[in-house]
Amino acid sequence: MAETSGATTVILIRHGECEGNREGLFRGRTDFPLNETGRLQAKALAEALVALSPCNVYSSPLSRATETAQMITERTGAALEIRQGFNNMALGNWENRKKAEIEQEFPEEWGLWLFHPERLQIPGAESLLDVRRRSFANLDTLVKNLQGKTFAIVTHRAVLKPLLAEALGLSDPFFWRIHVDTASFSVLRHDRERGYCLTLLNQTCHLANYISEWV
Repeated sequence: MAETSGATTVILIRHGECEGNREGLFRGRTDFPLNETGRLQAKALAEALVALSPCNVYSSPLSRATETAQMITERTGAALEIRQGFNNMALGNWENRKKAEIEQEFPEEWGLWLFHPERLQIPGAESLLDVRRRSFANLDTLVKNLQGKTFAIVTHRAVLKPLLAEALGLSDPFFWRIHVDTASFSVLRHDRERGYCLTLLNQTCHLANYISEWV
């Protein structure tokens, strides 16, 4: 079957490394900046994206994402826009706390996080279903407005996974079936006849010298 014309290309990017990654914290909307490794990762990422020529970059408002996005726009010449719809998952009283502490204090909820986080409900926090709905609504709006173009979204692991799940129609459990490293990029294509298609997941070739073991 011949390729359809007018496809839109979406580059999905996880921000570079921050100290919250290294320290094993639930980061949520705590505003960690990039650390030294994260800045090197973002610079390498920006270089890798030159060939894809994004016209726009849409970023979460948190500084680890905006710093990553700014490096991309400076290198590619794309326009930058901050969008709340791609903000990280709000984690209530888990935010900025060590995962080891959460495991001890909330053993039942910790078990859900490890094996079925889609069912997890934290007081004052979003659910993954909430994130899935609002991130995809933002993606779909951009795809409709930028049909046939290439653009990038810089956001967080807990946004990218549910966003990809919704775009691809993945049912629960989906969270631990998708992996995205810091400063990695993935590519979705969309056309009106077929919808979304994942053509690349978790590209990290540009990070050969800056691989992070932290999630």
